[in-house]
Amino acid sequence: MLENISFANPDFFWLFLLLPLAVLWYFFKQKEETASLRISSIKGFTYSNFLPRLKPLLFILRLLALAGIIVAMARPQTEDISTRTKTTKGIDIVMAIDVSSSMLARDLKPNRLSALKKVAADFINKRPNDRIGLVAYAGEGYTKTPITTDKSIVLGSLQEITYGQLEDGTAIGMGLATSVNRLKESKAKSKIIILLTDGVNNSGFIEPQTAADLAIEFGIKTYTIGLGTNGNALSPIAYNADGSFRYGMRQVEIDEDLLKNIAEVTGGKYFRATNNETLEEIYDEINKLEKTEIEEFKYYRYEEKFRPWVLLAGVFLVLEWILRNTIFRSFV
Repeated sequence: MLENISFANPDFFWLFLLLPLAVLWYFFKQKEETASLRISSIKGFTYSNFLPRLKPLLFILRLLALAGIIVAMARPQTEDISTRTKTTKGIDIVMAIDVSSSMLARDLKPNRLSALKKVAADFINKRPNDRIGLVAYAGEGYTKTPITTDKSIVLGSLQEITYGQLEDGTAIGMGLATSVNRLKESKAKSKIIILLTDGVNNSGFIEPQTAADLAIEFGIKTYTIGLGTNGNALSPIAYNADGSFRYGMRQVEIDEDLLKNIAEVTGGKYFRATNNETLEEIYDEINKLEKTEIEEFKYYRYEEKFRPWVLLAGVFLVLEWILRNTIFRSFV
């Protein structure tokens, strides 16, 4: 296609300025070579021939041949660019998600857990070159998905995370320790955990500080997120007769001191998300803080396209020579 054509030697196009000069030279020369004869009447001359009028066609063919040669000298070519990317510094990420009953609170829309899953899915899609795993925890913790580069598996597992799969409670230490266990064998140059909770550690047999010490030992940075609005939130407080939750206003309790300490000692950062917008901003900031180093290699392949122009110029010259030595032979 024409938009893919480039020229290796575009300076040769300046030669096109010679074409108007050649046209002027041709007309001045023709005027000088044309003889004139004055007679009283041309009534006796009945012979007419249109060929002399076509004589400039020979000059036009030469101009077209010259134009073709100029284009060929400019070396038209097509350029095919292919790229290959190589991750030079990959990051292994485990997202530890609190799935306790309080994650069904409706201070985020439609509730905390659904809002988190939407934002987490966007974050996963923005990390195409990293390995990502999922850990869910409530009264205990378990690995939902080991770290993998297959984002379709991670996204599918994320959507499957719901309340009720684990005994209720908030075992922050279990969630963090399970995440560390998923990353301790990783060979990645950078290993991080994103731990989210909306409560206070109240269950599990591993203390959060012990889990944080494990993260330090294995060089794992931990970002912590406290989820929940300030004050009270519409939260599950009891069960109805049909098994559904009864909602009421409850005080939001988040052990921010604990989350700040875990983030600080592991080299991470603590965030507080009080609504859907700040939750999105937090994941965007983590995405910017943890950059994956990628090398991009570009390969260029050029295909020369000057040959058709040389052939076209040759055709014009041959045609001009044939016409000059046959049809127009008597007039040149």
